Amino acid sequence: MLVDLAQIHVIAGSGGNGCVSFRREKYVPKGGPDGGDGGRGGSVKLLVDPHVRTLLDCREQPRYRADSGRPGEGNRRSGKDGRDLLVRVPTGTLVKDPATGEVMADLVREGDEFVAARGGGGGRGNARFATSTHQTPRRADPGEPGEERRLELELKLIADVGLVGLPNAGKSTLLSRISRARPKIAAYPFTTLEPNLGIASLDGERQFVVADVPGLIEGAHAGRGLGVQFLRHLERTRVLIFMVDATGESPVGDCAVLEREMALYGGSFERKPRIVVLTKGDLLPPESRAGAARDAGLPDARLISAQSGEGLRAMLEELWTLVAPASSEAAPKDATHGG
Repeated sequence: MLVDLAQIHVIAGSGGNGCVSFRREKYVPKGGPDGGDGGRGGSVKLLVDPHVRTLLDCREQPRYRADSGRPGEGNRRSGKDGRDLLVRVPTGTLVKDPATGEVMADLVREGDEFVAARGGGGGRGNARFATSTHQTPRRADPGEPGEERRLELELKLIADVGLVGLPNAGKSTLLSRISRARPKIAAYPFTTLEPNLGIASLDGERQFVVADVPGLIEGAHAGRGLGVQFLRHLERTRVLIFMVDATGESPVGDCAVLEREMALYGGSFERKPRIVVLTKGDLLPPESRAGAARDAGLPDARLISAQSGEGLRAMLEELWTLVAPASSEAAPKDATHGG
């Protein structure tokens, strides 16, 4: 099960208190202040781990608390720092403030790290306050409290190509044909209940990631069917494929529904390159396949068949020409770091 939303409560450790202490040694008649500083509190950090696929752990364990620092001791001994707590999250995790919706971090690369709550500083011991005019200070600072926050985590899958279509348009069948992904395929609507990823390969070096999301229906923006909740997983894609059933009653009408629902969802979809493909070409009479796109009212569409393989190679080559230039550009923005 793909869990792509979670809210967590993070509590950093408090700093240790500074120590008030004076030297007490044999044959040393005038011992001075020697209280050490408190240790720093541990921070809570989010770390991208490629082996973590969902936010399930964050949903099941929503509270994270780091260790506090230890207090200082005499003989100028500083307290031990609290250990940082690492919360491992999947690639593509967006960190938001649940109250304002502000994006605090976008963790898109393996090893990206975000300080979700910073540990408090340790208090100063009385040895820090000794001066030539004040040689016996009896004060020390308390440790600072650690930060405490509630955060909203949202997972957006990272893929190059996104498949968009009505239920039973053949998206899962296509994904299983061009990659090693094995999504559920059946002859009833909403077979796909969660996004699936697959790697399409033209040869050893030319590969790209394809994402399949549950089908849209008219009114999806208002919550009909499975709604548009999964469209967030296509926001990072570089190219969209609008998949329309060539055997449907109105392919041009189906394509218009997809266009409308994507526009109502918002985001940056209107700026993404896209191609339209007519699926299930093997079910059309052989004599009508050449003019299928024109007859469907979609003259720029490409006719394919995931069953027979017709048109798949040409489609993949076209996708590569759209994906490759973006792949060669500078790497995506660095994740936002800090607290």
